[in-house]
Amino acid sequence: MQVDSPSMIRNVAIAGHNDTGKTTLTSALLYTAGKTTRLNRVEDGNTTTDFDPEEIERGISIGLGVCSADWQQHKLNLLDCPGYGIFFSETRSALRAADAALLCVNAVAGVEVTSERVWKTTAELDLPVFLHLTKMDRERADAERVIERLQDRFDRMAIPVQFPIGKEHEFKGIVDLVSGQALMFEHDGDGKGSAAEIPEDIQDEVKQWRERLIEAVAESNDHLMESFFEHGTLSEEELRSGLVTAVRGRRLFPVTMGSASHGIGTSALLDHLVALAPSPLDRPPFPATTIGGEPTEVVPSTDGPMYALVFKTMNDPYSGRLSLMRVVSGALSSDSNVWNAQREESEKLGHLLSIEGKQTSGIDQLVTGDIGGVAKLKDVATGETLCDKAKPLSLGWILVPEAAISYAIEPKSKGDEEKIGDALHRLMDEDLTLKAGRDPDTGEFLISGTGALHVEIAVAKLKKRFGVEVILHPPKVPYRETIRAKAEGHGRHKKQSGGRGQFADCRIALEPLPRNEDFDFVDEIFGGAIPHQYRPAVEKGIREARRRGFLAGFPVVDFRVRLQDGQYHDVDSSELAFKIAGSLAFKDAMAKAKATILEPIMTVEISSSEEFTGDIISDLSQRRGRPQGMESRDGTQVIRAMVPMAEMLNYAPSLRSMTQGRATFHMEFASYEEVPRPVQEKLIAAAAERKQQEAED
Repeated sequence: MQVDSPSMIRNVAIAGHNDTGKTTLTSALLYTAGKTTRLNRVEDGNTTTDFDPEEIERGISIGLGVCSADWQQHKLNLLDCPGYGIFFSETRSALRAADAALLCVNAVAGVEVTSERVWKTTAELDLPVFLHLTKMDRERADAERVIERLQDRFDRMAIPVQFPIGKEHEFKGIVDLVSGQALMFEHDGDGKGSAAEIPEDIQDEVKQWRERLIEAVAESNDHLMESFFEHGTLSEEELRSGLVTAVRGRRLFPVTMGSASHGIGTSALLDHLVALAPSPLDRPPFPATTIGGEPTEVVPSTDGPMYALVFKTMNDPYSGRLSLMRVVSGALSSDSNVWNAQREESEKLGHLLSIEGKQTSGIDQLVTGDIGGVAKLKDVATGETLCDKAKPLSLGWILVPEAAISYAIEPKSKGDEEKIGDALHRLMDEDLTLKAGRDPDTGEFLISGTGALHVEIAVAKLKKRFGVEVILHPPKVPYRETIRAKAEGHGRHKKQSGGRGQFADCRIALEPLPRNEDFDFVDEIFGGAIPHQYRPAVEKGIREARRRGFLAGFPVVDFRVRLQDGQYHDVDSSELAFKIAGSLAFKDAMAKAKATILEPIMTVEISSSEEFTGDIISDLSQRRGRPQGMESRDGTQVIRAMVPMAEMLNYAPSLRSMTQGRATFHMEFASYEEVPRPVQEKLIAAAAERKQQEAED
């Protein structure tokens, strides 16, 4: 459906923890809206938004999927997000492109880790949130219990707008608390409910839930509160209009419920999204920066300058690159010329495309707020802005997390190095958290990701998509070295072998910097102790030496070098000589600066049943972990700890074995900390052994 008015568009990101049924819900919404002829299921491998071979084989969402549904003359652009924490950057991309979030929460398991991350991100982006309880037909599904948890974990204004008819396997319908209308659904039907009488045994509870909704809406608005005090209730018109305003202003978060796999509740959910979610023109201004880096905003407008955000890139070995974008303001037409604000380059568009998973169809124009794609752009990456050249701005983008784990890779077949590089470049276009490149210290080609599974999936894609097989070596922990004290160093390089010799002399001072400050070089020489043309060579020598490390071969970080004095020779001095002298001065100073080794520390959150908490905490202690607290959520114990990355490389299989596969964990980088002395000694000894082995070879 191509729309002419932004007021008829709803952009909704469907997000939540893994196994909450997001992809199944997306498929059910498409089926109810008549976009598909049947309910395509994840287990059948034929859903619209899970089309990557790895997604089909594993039965999980790996990347962001985009599709649209037509409902009540509105176009709903649906962005189906993966639920695993290692793919959360895909979810953040979707939330950046959306105008509202549909946060799926398992009616059995309740609030889980990724759901909390989604909630936090929606607050950062100021997005309205719809909370949808999935799997209401399952054993132990309990809407009232989970709603209490939502109000406790998220916001007390997480208020149900529906009441369930039937529990667990008897779940068969809902009561719309706004209209007071009951809807019954055919089991495994098309999701279009039929009007019915409210069962007598739940009428009192329905009345109580509706009164809570009315009170919550009245509380969100002073005018409605006055009307509520005057009349003791709100009219249906006041309730509807007040609900719209409260939801779009993030003062109320409506809770709906259903069973997508059996076609229960989907038409009612579509009704609520159309009625309550904001159109692109109703959203707050979009954050942006000027070319000079000053913060500004873009107000969505149909007659304003054109700004479009590329929020996803897809690569296919046959059809090439496809850039998905959301038009924030103005309109975008096929075959037009646009300006890439980040690269400051012109780009010629081809035909614009409507996106339905991996299927595309041509369209003439994208209006303000609409989502579509364009194929084979010359040089446009995810997160970049296409705009009018006369009024360039960069639209706000997301922070991409650092890779948490790295593996060395090599081709199985000789001569595939170039193919690996090209294939990885395409994968990195799609996945911003995937990194690859040659380590300047070891010369190894590294692939880095947010977790072992992330890297494993990337390697599988290399084989299936691009026909390249690689060998993975054990992951390397990205240790760093630093200093704890100030020190001075002297480096003199003097060599005479007949004819022109080599001479350079420099004196430096080192001092520690705060964490994450990396490296700073300050030239404090006044006069001509070292000529200007040789001073950059001193810095270059120090930079190369710091990459090689001092204690155990790890890069040295978080320190400042002050170049203070030196000597030169009119004939024998050269850039090479001062580069060597700089390296020698660095080594001399490091020997006095109380050098130490740093290791990456991870924030770890483990969800498990209470019976395993003792074993988990004991195991974390053996891994040098520091407990940060524990809490109970929906019958599940959540354990938080800070643990060195080196101790977490084999944690997934250990946790599965320890808990019979009934626990999950999420891990992300927190900071660098000093390695304990016994561990440092082992690292230094291992480095010395490697060095000796290399010398013998």
